[in-house]
Amino acid sequence: MRQKYGQHFLTDRNIITQIVDAALLLRCDQVVEIGPGKGALTHELVRRGLTHFTAVEIDPQMTDYLSTHLPPQAEIRLLQKNFLNLDLTKLPSKPTTFISNLPYLDAARILDKVLAWSYFQTAVFMFQKEHAQKILARPGTDFYGPMSIFSQLRARVHLLCRVGRICFTPPPKVESAVLIFERISPPDLPWSPLHRLVSRAFLHRRKTLLNALALGGYDKTATVEALAALRLPPDIRPEKVSPAQYVQLTRLLAAA
Repeated sequence: MRQKYGQHFLTDRNIITQIVDAALLLRCDQVVEIGPGKGALTHELVRRGLTHFTAVEIDPQMTDYLSTHLPPQAEIRLLQKNFLNLDLTKLPSKPTTFISNLPYLDAARILDKVLAWSYFQTAVFMFQKEHAQKILARPGTDFYGPMSIFSQLRARVHLLCRVGRICFTPPPKVESAVLIFERISPPDLPWSPLHRLVSRAFLHRRKTLLNALALGGYDKTATVEALAALRLPPDIRPEKVSPAQYVQLTRLLAAA
């Protein structure tokens, strides 16, 4: 079977079991699998008694394969579509658990779409190791940045397991990790100003936050005053500011 989309199929039974165990433990009224591929997770979900859920697969060849290889008791809604183009309002409006061995190239955008959906409740997602490190990173660490901030403001995140290259066919060039996400109430703040501010802050990561924001079009005097109000030093760097402090800074600069 050819791999039009460069898939790496998960084959390790232990990892499959851990992912499905976590998804079933966190299971909500609705379950959506993203990118089932040949169905390693799909078959295990069905084997464990979950026979009604939605699977979204971009590759028509994989969709055809699944439609003829699923167990007879499975009543899965199989959608042949790019998840990034899927209108989530077409899904039932009820708390949802997502599960996926995410495609590496689109992982960040898929995660952002899932976390932004009002009916997201829980998720079990596999990422390449570097993405997982960025999502989990705390202020002041090397991997801390926009992915850390936008993820941690909307979900509690923790590591389920690490996944080696030999767990896939064909083996990828990088190692992976599985993360668990559980919804938290995000701050009452328009996300677009926060996205803009955080993106500008980390565009010039080696500079101070004050100078990075000035280069991004923010008024320097207003930024100095906002930093002072938050008791942050004027020479603080972007990676030292917590997600909650970025929210506060966004509010202060929006009001300036």
